[in-house]
Amino acid sequence: MSRTAGRIVAILAIVAVAVFLVMFVGGDDEYEVTAEFQNASQLVTGNQVMVGGLAAGSVKTIELGEDGEAIVTFTVNEDFAPLPRGTTATIRQGSLSSVAGRQVQLTLPPRGGEDLGEIEDGGTMTQAETVSSVDLDQIFNTLDVETVKDFKEVITGFRDSYEGVTKQANEGARYFNPLLSTSRRVFAELNRSPENLESLIVDTAALSSLLAERRDDLSALIVNASDALGAIGRQRQALTSAINQLPGFIRQANTTFVNLRATLDDVDPLVAASMPVADRLGPFFAEFRAAAADAVPTIRDLDAIVRRKGKSNDLVELTRLQVPLAKAGVGTGLPNCGGDPTTDDYDPPAADENFSQGALGEAVCALTNSNPQLATLRAYTPELVGWFDGFSTSGLFDASGPLGRIATTFNFFSPGDSGIPDLLSPVDIDDSSEAGFEAAGFDIGNDARCPGANERDPGDDSTPFTDGDTLRCDEEQVPVGP
Repeated sequence: MSRTAGRIVAILAIVAVAVFLVMFVGGDDEYEVTAEFQNASQLVTGNQVMVGGLAAGSVKTIELGEDGEAIVTFTVNEDFAPLPRGTTATIRQGSLSSVAGRQVQLTLPPRGGEDLGEIEDGGTMTQAETVSSVDLDQIFNTLDVETVKDFKEVITGFRDSYEGVTKQANEGARYFNPLLSTSRRVFAELNRSPENLESLIVDTAALSSLLAERRDDLSALIVNASDALGAIGRQRQALTSAINQLPGFIRQANTTFVNLRATLDDVDPLVAASMPVADRLGPFFAEFRAAAADAVPTIRDLDAIVRRKGKSNDLVELTRLQVPLAKAGVGTGLPNCGGDPTTDDYDPPAADENFSQGALGEAVCALTNSNPQLATLRAYTPELVGWFDGFSTSGLFDASGPLGRIATTFNFFSPGDSGIPDLLSPVDIDDSSEAGFEAAGFDIGNDARCPGANERDPGDDSTPFTDGDTLRCDEEQVPVGP
């Protein structure tokens, strides 16, 4: 190899080494951005830079600007570099374990939005693109002593409300993540529509003014709500039991609502058929309203009838009297009539001081025990009807015209020797005997006559009526004479 060729090879080797050093040694220059914050909020060198929850770089330097702002320079690795314009840098508290637990969170603009370009390496983000962290102390410093005292009572109330239910509260806290995520989307949409956000703020201000005008009513509402929540808190066990029963109730309600769909489908024809009549309901309700107004005095009088001061003068007390009346009517047991008292198998109720069959039971027994007498009197119905008919009329009518009956009544007289009554010597009834009456030609003691015995036998032996010798009557007791 010639000397010239050796020089060329040496130059190429030096160039290759230089390129290598540039690429792998000198290429460690990271993408840097300088951001202006209102204050650094306890941010220190070395804190992480986060993008979407991923570590994307670190804070390199923190300096004080000419106007008192904090100049923060941080790096971003190549996965997220370069940052698009519209990116927001926020200082947040990453952990409560240390005072300086801060980080810079970068929020990238949504994809598909307006293209504002990129932030070049070493570029600057103004305060319009940054958000400083606000400490709780700064918030509390804006409150007066009375408000801080009330806020402490609120925190104490939260502690009391979660006492004994911390496990359930932790389970409920799992649902905060979807809530916060959704809230983030809501605020992102509000940022897209500043006009709507401005309108919301104006309306909120108007609402706040109205609430300020009604602060007394609002204060009363808060006091009543506090009393209601206190009453609910005192019923924690009952509330817990109700909540435990709520899933089963919801399942049953779900089944009910599913079945209700078919019911509503069945009701559709009824609703369709009722629509023509619905127009007539207007005049009806107008008249009903007038009738209801006229019914107010009646309802007022009815109220006085239902309940009135004093004793034994209203409907409520009358209703209470029905209880002893029912006991007197029904008694203490079922009626025990003992059967027919005129027969040998009559079994009277056993003597029991606590037993009472009541007025209705006595009436049932009276009707039951009177069946034999009624059965006997049933056969004498023609005589009874005939007596009423004869008593109500003085004569009869036939084809020849009206007619009348004349009866002659003879008193009791002593019979003479010839058999003719002695009109001058009447029988002394007080001293007479049955034999004396019979001697006078009279028949007494006919108290067991059969039905129809007062009529003459027409020749078919239909009188007197004995119902196959089942009636308790004497068929020989018939009128005297042929």
